[in-house]
Amino acid sequence: MAKIRLFIDHPLAEGQGVELNPDQAHYLSSVMRQAAGDEILVFNGRDGEWLARIERIAKRGGALEALRQTAPQLNPPDLWLVFAPIKKARTDFIVEKAAEMGAARILPVQTDHTNSERIRQDRLQAHAVEAAEQCGGTYVPEVCDLVPLSRLLDGWDAGRRILWADEALAGPAQVLSGLPRGPWAILIGPEGGWSESERRRLSAMDCVTPVALGPRILRADTAAVASLALWQSALGDWR
Repeated sequence: MAKIRLFIDHPLAEGQGVELNPDQAHYLSSVMRQAAGDEILVFNGRDGEWLARIERIAKRGGALEALRQTAPQLNPPDLWLVFAPIKKARTDFIVEKAAEMGAARILPVQTDHTNSERIRQDRLQAHAVEAAEQCGGTYVPEVCDLVPLSRLLDGWDAGRRILWADEALAGPAQVLSGLPRGPWAILIGPEGGWSESERRRLSAMDCVTPVALGPRILRADTAAVASLALWQSALGDWR
């Protein structure tokens, strides 16, 4: 079985031809040393995973032919990760792990104490694609551009519950099995913590459930992974 996996933004079906863009062609030919006739795995986030044969390849382009489906499409639960960006490498880590752990959408937000005032949305989206390629997933979550938390909450659909990781509740990790299923979002704060105005607003929202993540205050990137694992094990597709 082929081991190279590539995300392709193109319909996939038996006999379907797929044109490679220059970056994909360079990766396959120059980095992975693939040649015409070699087989790789491809997915597009909609049609599952497919075995494809390289029909032609050069540094600036190439073409594949989809041969057969090797795995069905597996979409994640309806779970969003909302987080305040931190240092570049650690923000990259959060996006990569969220994609691996089954977040359906990733939303960076500007809070009162967020350290980063801007992000490279295109770079973070590329990290999500790479994570899906490496972990065997067939779905790539959308990474949204940075927006103020207040604006996001202004338009929030109350039907989507929010699991609020509140560092003020440090203590035994809570069991989530009694919470309702359905659309959820996990909310992770900045390194500087939540402001009092943010606490008041979140506490007043009926759809918000505060949660403790253990007896120690976790770094933001650790808290994101811990929250995703806690939710997935109780309400998600890990059960």
